[in-house]
Amino acid sequence: MSPLALPIALLLAGAAGTGYYATDLSAASFMAALPSSGCNIKGNISINTGEHIYHVPGQEHYSETNIRPEFGERWFCSETEARNAGWRRSRR
Repeated sequence: MSPLALPIALLLAGAAGTGYYATDLSAASFMAALPSSGCNIKGNISINTGEHIYHVPGQEHYSETNIRPEFGERWFCSETEARNAGWRRSRR
């Protein structure tokens, strides 16, 4: 079985809690929307300012922050990775 078989099947089914369907985003974008093992830092882009802000578990808005890869949002595996990509830590 191809390593992409399951993610593609989930994409086609609109599964994994993303609420998207196959026509909404590519397989690569779908994979970016899923956190990798241990990669739980959420890279979010502010709707109001366009700032690239990352959230770590335990911060005030972490649980309500959704990652939307179609808008350039993504997951990071470390704060260093997020900072090196040009994102700043959430203030709360």
